[in-house]
Amino acid sequence: MTCPCRCTVPFFAFLACMAMLVNLRADDQPKQAADKNQKNETSASKGSTVKPKPLSDPVKHGLAYLVSQQHKDGGWGQGGGWRGGAQGGRVEGANIEDPPDVADTCIAALALLRSGSTPTKGEYAANIANALEFICAHVEKADKDSLYVTDVRNTQVQQKIGPYVDTFLAGLVLAEVKGVATGGPIAKRVDTAIGKTIAKIEKNQKADGTFAGNEGWATIFSQGLASKSLNRAAQNGAMVNPEALKNAEGNAVASLDLKTRSFAGGAGGGATGVAGLPAGGVGGLAGAGASRVAFAAKAAPSAPGGASDAGVALYNFSNQTQALQQASATNFKAQEMAKKILADAKSPEAEKAKARGELDRIGKIEDARKIAVEATVKNLNDASFLKGFGSNGGEEFLSYLNISETLVVKGDKDWLSWDKKMAENLTRVQSKDGSWSGDHCITGRTFCSATALLVLMAERTPSPMVAKMHGAKK
Repeated sequence: MTCPCRCTVPFFAFLACMAMLVNLRADDQPKQAADKNQKNETSASKGSTVKPKPLSDPVKHGLAYLVSQQHKDGGWGQGGGWRGGAQGGRVEGANIEDPPDVADTCIAALALLRSGSTPTKGEYAANIANALEFICAHVEKADKDSLYVTDVRNTQVQQKIGPYVDTFLAGLVLAEVKGVATGGPIAKRVDTAIGKTIAKIEKNQKADGTFAGNEGWATIFSQGLASKSLNRAAQNGAMVNPEALKNAEGNAVASLDLKTRSFAGGAGGGATGVAGLPAGGVGGLAGAGASRVAFAAKAAPSAPGGASDAGVALYNFSNQTQALQQASATNFKAQEMAKKILADAKSPEAEKAKARGELDRIGKIEDARKIAVEATVKNLNDASFLKGFGSNGGEEFLSYLNISETLVVKGDKDWLSWDKKMAENLTRVQSKDGSWSGDHCITGRTFCSATALLVLMAERTPSPMVAKMHGAKK
């Protein structure tokens, strides 16, 4: 099989058999004594609904590999593989320059954060602090108007999932650091950098939630990362324009096709219907919930020429479902405020009317999220859905991360089954040096290793709003 970037890829048996794997029993997992990594679980899992597992040996091996590849300036390069040529096309070979770039540095730093370290505490504190120096330096040097935060061009991730991926990943990692770095010069520098980054995203976002010039093979990923960075920033207390958040959530809702109970395809591949979905709808969500979502989809701007999914259902579904998951979490605070206004007899009628409108909007997003999650779960036993493009690439790892971060919020049997499958398969394809690499498109060891590690540590994803939501339901 050959992809649009001319990568020849063998059919990937590892993922094709995923649906047939027998779940590992919890008792079969290796017992590990508490170590220095466990001391930092609080920072790694702030607000998580699932108790973090001790770091496994494969995870520790992968983290050690990442750390060994960090440059002296705090950044990470691609970790090998092709690059885009200055005059177009691709440059390949053993002697390709591999300078550190923002996107790869951000994804590597996120993996180190998930391990339990922060910029000031833990085994990888110095590595994270140095990575933040690198990221902040690029953001500070960048202009204030464009959507770029770096002058490094032609990386794999830029060519494959969008030229602004560095900006969206910078917003994400800075937002997460803001949640754990609460004082000192690092915190001040992060606050300034995240403010500038979010402002760039807001200024360049279109009313339909997309971004002009965001072109590539599968830009649905950078679109998803943009949504995640805006929402995580808002969840951790950064100033984010509410309209930018609404534009992002509107884009995800508008992509739902209620007739087929799937997501509409992006610009790159047409409709991406999802195998295994019943024609009548997903579970019991075909009634009032679907009706409310229909109104939300009509209200949201359409997205002709929007983000490309490369015609791969896994890419589209995982990103859009995670976007709705993040929007739902961000909306919780507004939902609670609206409820208080309606419960207060002294609230003016005008404020109550606004509060009712806000609750209706939030309800539509929640209905859409439920439909998307239910549909995703129904596809987890479909090998053709899970294999993505057909072999392992950075795009597949990032898709699995989106699914993991969606299912861990449920924390039920669906999450446990998925998490065990991921642990079994990712451990199987890990290289002897602790890294992971791709067979198509995004092949660099930095991005593939970091995203694989993030999947294996997904229960450590900080979700403060989700924790509050669960508390409110008790």
